[in-house]
Amino acid sequence: MPLIKRRSLLAGAAAALAAPAIVRPAWAADTVKVGCLFSSSGTMANLEGRLNYITQMAADEINASGGVLGRQIEVVTTNPNSDWPTYAQLGRQLLQEQKVAALFGCWTSVARKSVLPVVEQNDGLLFYPLHFEGDENSKNIVYLNSPPASSVLPAVDYLMSGDGVSAKRFFMLGTDYVWPRTINKILKGYWKSKGIPESAWQEQYVPFGFSNFQSMVNQIRSFASQGGGQPIVVLTVVGSSIADFLREYSNQGIQPTDLPVLGLDMVEADLEGLNTASLVGNLNCWAYLQNAPGPRNQKFLADWAAYVQKSGAPYSPHVAIDPMVSTYDGVHIWANAAKKAGSFDVPEVRAAFAGLQFPDPSGYTLKMTAANNYVSRGVFIGSINANQGFDVLWQSKGTPTPVPYSPYG
Repeated sequence: MPLIKRRSLLAGAAAALAAPAIVRPAWAADTVKVGCLFSSSGTMANLEGRLNYITQMAADEINASGGVLGRQIEVVTTNPNSDWPTYAQLGRQLLQEQKVAALFGCWTSVARKSVLPVVEQNDGLLFYPLHFEGDENSKNIVYLNSPPASSVLPAVDYLMSGDGVSAKRFFMLGTDYVWPRTINKILKGYWKSKGIPESAWQEQYVPFGFSNFQSMVNQIRSFASQGGGQPIVVLTVVGSSIADFLREYSNQGIQPTDLPVLGLDMVEADLEGLNTASLVGNLNCWAYLQNAPGPRNQKFLADWAAYVQKSGAPYSPHVAIDPMVSTYDGVHIWANAAKKAGSFDVPEVRAAFAGLQFPDPSGYTLKMTAANNYVSRGVFIGSINANQGFDVLWQSKGTPTPVPYSPYG
């Protein structure tokens, strides 16, 4: 990532050979290091790569106001290449060799789970910016986004209600790994609790990077034609597969008014290059949407546009996505916790999380408690518009308390 003017690690043995022979502790001089585990190549690159830049943007903001405990933040970037074991390898190098004070990283849950034992063994902190399947509560991970009770279930409830489409039948299509399978397990338990029979749903999975959705969309059309009430698609494919699915959905002439899609990992960046006129009315749910109202969001969007121009980041200055904002929040939360603790040592920083608040660009105020490392945030349901974005269709009245372990799993 040459345009971020900080040290960058390479994957594999080359990184180990390139590491300096003597590495000072991150807080031993006039800088404090933080590390990024975001891929700039591979199937997740178009999404994850942005998070390296937003980490640097947040660090620059903090540095411009004096840094943290008298030290400037130095961002050390890596490229795990969308390869799950490489996240763990590079995370270990960042903690043991680069002596970073915190890690910001991962998109998929399988990447996070590969890093989990590394941060636990080294008592590091990983700030994870994605909404996810829950069922995890490590003291070494800060869960910056929402578990299903705060995001997925409200969105499904909306679609099942009269305000939505009174959905009665559900086709679940996901990438074959832990997040989609766990989300769908929770949804099936939730629907059973509502008295919905198993005949009302179907689930299918595809590999990472899957692109040919013609036969899969034909299966969805067949399912929808069987009768028994309004069908919807609960989409949990990730990465480049999202745009490929939407193209095939549109090519087959499916109307969102007849068969709406709830894309649980779908963000504004997935719509770039698509003709979204035929997709208007399909939905997503996140803790941030680019069209969130309010001055805080307008400032964030202006700051991002200016940063892209200044840094030469290879992304649109006019597109912001939830995990960017969550990563931005995470850098500020870590800095505020270190200031409160008066230390960069992980146990002291972790103890300082309780009571922290941060004014998020979404308009909500994020909150942390002593109960766990989950962050309380609001949630939005968005509807695709004709301008490759999402209009705010619904948002929570406050910031629901996170529920790490679902009772429906």
